[in-house]
Amino acid sequence: MLINFRVKNYRSFRDEAILDLEAAGLKEYNESLIPFKKNMYLPIVALYGKNGGGKSNLIRAFWLGVQFIRNAQRTQHEKAEIPVRAFELDDYSRELPTEFEFIYVYKGIKYEYGFASVKKHIVKEYLYSAPKGKKALIFSREYQNFSFPEDKEKSKKELLKEAVGVNQLFFSVACVMNYQPCIEAMGWFRNDIYFSRDFVDIDSNIIEYQEDSQMLQSIVSTAKIADVGIADMKFDINNMEIRDLDNISKDVNDDIKQSISRALVQMKKALESDPNVAEGKLSVNEIKTTSYHIGVDRNGNQGFFTLGLGDESDGTRKLMAIAPAIEKAVQSGGIIVIDDIERELHPLLVEYIINRFQNPENNKNAAQLIFTTHSTEIMSREMLRRDQIYFVDKDRKTGASNLYSLSDFSPRKDENIYKAYILGKYGAIPHIEED
Repeated sequence: MLINFRVKNYRSFRDEAILDLEAAGLKEYNESLIPFKKNMYLPIVALYGKNGGGKSNLIRAFWLGVQFIRNAQRTQHEKAEIPVRAFELDDYSRELPTEFEFIYVYKGIKYEYGFASVKKHIVKEYLYSAPKGKKALIFSREYQNFSFPEDKEKSKKELLKEAVGVNQLFFSVACVMNYQPCIEAMGWFRNDIYFSRDFVDIDSNIIEYQEDSQMLQSIVSTAKIADVGIADMKFDINNMEIRDLDNISKDVNDDIKQSISRALVQMKKALESDPNVAEGKLSVNEIKTTSYHIGVDRNGNQGFFTLGLGDESDGTRKLMAIAPAIEKAVQSGGIIVIDDIERELHPLLVEYIINRFQNPENNKNAAQLIFTTHSTEIMSREMLRRDQIYFVDKDRKTGASNLYSLSDFSPRKDENIYKAYILGKYGAIPHIEED
């Protein structure tokens, strides 16, 4: 569970921005909140703002921080630059470090991890845990000077210090070298965070994608529930029908299983592609997908008729692209981050996704959802608490983005949030000048 995320000096965010998921003391939708210790936390945060205001930059910052943490030991050869990008609309920020911090709960333990870096080296890095409620240091770092608590693993930590390059994260390298305190804290980053899209700050060929064939069943079940006209689906690879790996003979060799995994990754990327290129990618994918739609023949008899996945609507493919991550997050209690949630989706499908997380009957494992949106319908239908709505706006004078919560305005419980937003009360809307 994410408690809060902090970023500073990244792209349009010159100043510190904090996305805080601790619930405010509101008396609405309290049943949807996630308890931990004595506090309550939000299952969903919606980010609103005008085009170019910085919403996607906040999502991008979260994505970059997570991907770099997961992969820093693989991406950072001796001369590799760290893929941070400082604020550039002044004459001093580009010389300052970019900062990331994640406070989260994994397997019942609260962790605080952060790092700051410029392109050439890590400036600082730290990891704390609070297994019994009291914050305790696991390690901290200023440049190449490391600090640890006193324990019996002094020799291992000396080896680790020597193994970590100036452009690498101690956290990532320590996991590779089997340093257990870091392995335990890394589980959240590796297992519980899902994204609806990837960016280019880190080469996608370096990022380690792991897909399992349960994603296919997620696609089928979501397509049926969402009523997009699909009655059933079939997946074939090398003339072998695939539903999940449990149905594949144990005699199947590893090469075939690797082919299946590779095809699943290709399929995921194709579904996420721009609609103009998705069909071409799907047609050459190793997995051949057939969807069954109910139709009527020339004699008026109802029956099943088939379509390829490339023939499905853009909205159906978008839903299929994010369905596996949604299911994984809900089942594991993880977090999914979706940029532009309503793109190509009917409002009722967006509401269906929100209800997977907001309704405690559907979200029994405390999963979380963060998304950007322009959809004022979510506001007008009052699907979320007031502290679940954040805004990102850009200062017209400095070009710097600011992140703030609707609850900062202390709106009345009966206030028309939609109308107030459209009228500009909360900012984060475009200024349209007419002649």
